Amino acid sequence: MGLCESMRGWRRFRAGVGVLALLLGFSLAQSVPPQAACPAAAAPQSLSQPEYQDTAEKDSIVGFMGPLVQSFLHTVQPNPFPKDLILRVVQHIEHVQSNQEIIRDALVYQVGFLVCAAIGVLYIVLMPIVGFFLACCRCCGNCGGKMYQKQTSSIHCRRRTLYWSAFITTVIILAGNICMFKSNEALKVSVDQSPEELNKTINNIKTFITAVPQQVNYVVNESYRTVEEVTRNLDAIGPQLGAEIQKRFRRTLDPALHSVRLLDQETVNTDVHLNKLNSSLEQLQSSMDRLQANVTAVKNQINQTLSRRDCINCNSLIPELQKLTLDTSVHTPNLKEFRSAVDDVIKTDLKSKIKEVEDYFNSIPQRVTNDTKDVVQKSKLLLDDIKTQISQVTDDIPLSALTNVTGTLERFQGEIDRISPELERAEHIRWGVCVVLCCVVLLVVVCNLLGLILGPLGLTSKADPAKRSYTADCGGTFLMMGAGFSFLFSWLFMILVLLLFLLGGNVYTLLCQPWNNGQLLKLIDTPGLIPGLEIGPSFGLKTNLNISDIYRDCKENQPLWTTLHLYEIINLEDLLNVSKYTEQIEQYFEKTNITLSTITLLSPEVKNQLKSFSDSTKDFDSTTLTQQMNNISSINLNTTADKLDELAQVQTNNDIRTQLQNEARELRHIQADIETTITPQLETLNSTIKSIRSIVEKINGTVGEVLSNVDAAQDFLNTNTTQIVETESREFLDCQLGYFIVYADWANLTITQQVGRCGPVAGAVNSAEIIVCSYMVESLNAFWFSLGWCLIFFIPSIIFTIKLAKYYRKMKYSDVYEDHIMMNHIPRAQMKFT
Repeated sequence: MGLCESMRGWRRFRAGVGVLALLLGFSLAQSVPPQAACPAAAAPQSLSQPEYQDTAEKDSIVGFMGPLVQSFLHTVQPNPFPKDLILRVVQHIEHVQSNQEIIRDALVYQVGFLVCAAIGVLYIVLMPIVGFFLACCRCCGNCGGKMYQKQTSSIHCRRRTLYWSAFITTVIILAGNICMFKSNEALKVSVDQSPEELNKTINNIKTFITAVPQQVNYVVNESYRTVEEVTRNLDAIGPQLGAEIQKRFRRTLDPALHSVRLLDQETVNTDVHLNKLNSSLEQLQSSMDRLQANVTAVKNQINQTLSRRDCINCNSLIPELQKLTLDTSVHTPNLKEFRSAVDDVIKTDLKSKIKEVEDYFNSIPQRVTNDTKDVVQKSKLLLDDIKTQISQVTDDIPLSALTNVTGTLERFQGEIDRISPELERAEHIRWGVCVVLCCVVLLVVVCNLLGLILGPLGLTSKADPAKRSYTADCGGTFLMMGAGFSFLFSWLFMILVLLLFLLGGNVYTLLCQPWNNGQLLKLIDTPGLIPGLEIGPSFGLKTNLNISDIYRDCKENQPLWTTLHLYEIINLEDLLNVSKYTEQIEQYFEKTNITLSTITLLSPEVKNQLKSFSDSTKDFDSTTLTQQMNNISSINLNTTADKLDELAQVQTNNDIRTQLQNEARELRHIQADIETTITPQLETLNSTIKSIRSIVEKINGTVGEVLSNVDAAQDFLNTNTTQIVETESREFLDCQLGYFIVYADWANLTITQQVGRCGPVAGAVNSAEIIVCSYMVESLNAFWFSLGWCLIFFIPSIIFTIKLAKYYRKMKYSDVYEDHIMMNHIPRAQMKFT
């Protein structure tokens, strides 16, 4: 990609890239070694979210009666949430008492509660009155107060009916009493845990508020690493950019240098073997000259011996004597020319040529460093300006407001800690009072149960009512005690039930229920209801921002960017625009000229010498020398010596015989000298010739490869050096700009999706709703509902137990029913005297 094309792409992108990205930038996970190529921008890590404490959750044990109580309250109050009525009350708060319409609407809305309250008041008024008149009536012997019970055939059926009716009623009251104990304990646990749960909720809010500036500060500090990374890359532009240029050159230069090194090594090896060949030839020639002298001397002696007159049949050996000559001339044709060509190549010093190219190649990074010194310095100044701009942008974020909120929360926590001991004492008193209430109701249940147990145990079938056992009479007494306690305490308890019903029921219908279904937040969103709560205008938003919208977004754990509609007041495109700095860096690089001087790998003279060297190898002929060596190795003086010994045997002259034998012995000594001296030299010479021949066979191909590779490398350098430098410079610049591009992409994503996820805010609201409604209000409502349940069933319990008690108590008057004849006690007539 060209530099201009890359920068056009950068300009298209810069609409979404800039300083706020630097503010909320990322940490480059990898550090670049100074000698490494410019790496691509590393993918940033996501922001770490803070850890929050577990907050209150709905407890099925605490809200065990919630569905039943809520069903009752929905029946009492079927009307929807009175949003309009509340708004009218708030708007006319000073004239509510005189506003008949508002009062009438409020009464209509509360008609269910008013009906229940009327029933409760009726209960409170009638219960003591009925109890008082019943007591007076029984004291006068009426209303079942007369201690006489008429015995009929259906008495047992009536007793059983009353017994089971009283038993079932008592069981129902007992169930309500158990619910009273349980709801009272649940309310105590809820109140005791409320300070701790509230502190957890506040701590989560504080953690969230503290985490937002921490995230910003963390990301700001990490964002500097992008600038620092680019700065390090600019400082290492020589090793990095130079290494990339070297890498492009290596593809062509390495084969050429390798072939030149190989040719230089073969030339050196050829020179070594030629020196060895010359040394071997000289040594062989010296040995052959000495051998020739010895053979000539022996031949002259033999010739003199054969020339004597008394030598018998000596003329037959003269032809053999003529053959006794040695060809001692050892030479190689064109060896001098070949040697001269090798020396010429060695004189060119290919090693120095290789070193010259390597020095040029290794100097590229330093050349790049020297040529880009000014642009690097200017670019680093621009990077410093970017860091300065980042630090200035951080001042525009109102993080101090979060500190004020934190202070308010800390003061609220202090108030919670301050009132917690007093709350615990008050709760302990409340719990004790409620336990007493539960015990009073339990007392009624116990009296009823004792009456229901002792009555049947002490009752005898067909027994005279006046003669019933004390056990049965005691059971009847307990039943009357239960009825008496019911009359005594029920109307007082109903006052408490009525007050708690009005309080807890309205708190549920006007606070908890709309809080749970979101209508309460919509009420709060009503403009003008709470002065100063207009969030949209306070933030400068174009649209209105509601509490319910914030809660909904926070419930989905959305970031602050979308929750607070920050995109309406923050122009992210402008804040993320750092193109003015990158464009200047681009211009600096465009004006920079990295020049690499031209280098000649091999001069024309050297190439001509290599061609001559290659041609001379064709003239090197070792055939003649090999033939000469074969001639020398074929010499066999033992044959002539054997013939001399044969000739000596036929001689009659002992002197001639001795001379011939001595001459034959000398020939054998010379032959032994050939085998021990000349033959090893010939073997060494033959090995050297084979080595030279092997090298010569390769030299032609090596020289051709050297000339081909060098020409290709030279053409590549002459035509592509400038283009390679420009291309790699563009890629290096694109790599540096890529840091900011990837950086800005991630920053945009971080700002809009990760920073300030406000799930803990919704969690705090939910936790407060659970603490207030699910724990406290539901437990309170369960308590008064259970108590009211017991009080309502006190009425049938009183009726059944009073009627049932007469069947167990001992009567003053007897009445027996036997064999269908009613036997009554008839008082004896008495005469009164006045």
